[in-house]
Amino acid sequence: MNKLENICVFCGSSTGNDDRYQIQSRALGEAMVRASMNLVYGGGNIGLMGVIANTVLNSGGLVTGVLPHFLNRKEVGHVALSKLILVDSMHARKQKMSELSDAFIAMPGGFGTLEEIAEMLTWSQLGLSKKPLAFYNINGFYDPLIQQFDKMVEEGFLKPQNRRIAIVEEDPETLLQKLTAYEPKDVPKWLHTDQT
Repeated sequence: MNKLENICVFCGSSTGNDDRYQIQSRALGEAMVRASMNLVYGGGNIGLMGVIANTVLNSGGLVTGVLPHFLNRKEVGHVALSKLILVDSMHARKQKMSELSDAFIAMPGGFGTLEEIAEMLTWSQLGLSKKPLAFYNINGFYDPLIQQFDKMVEEGFLKPQNRRIAIVEEDPETLLQKLTAYEPKDVPKWLHTDQT
């Protein structure tokens, strides 16, 4: 079992068209606080980012936001966080969130969310990270993407063991349990790195 203290959550700057996205985002935030897990996220006060950050804060948890300066100047930064770290670029944002976190969760979102979790998947596949990651599949949001992963395996572009890196779960409590129980695959023998 992994001791997961800081969970990075990638999520949208919109709330979506269905109330279930906000409701289930709050459920995840509450489950994290009950499990004594802190939130690391993109630092915004809008969309599902704001929903989960406010939920964790209002439930007594700690929240660290990581935000590029240019987004902070657009007044999307959350001003009531436990800690806000300002960085120079989107790349630096991902790097800092990765350094601070023990696991990653992708909630529903757009291109930014997809790009963030895709990079974490790639790092895991290459053995650059052994940290667990999951898709919080609210309202079946990620079903088409998971079908694409299976198509990648079927067509020979993705190894089955790498497909299993991606945890998919719709229940927040079960999702956190699966992250905690995750056993990373071996680092490839050809890869020599100290990154985790």
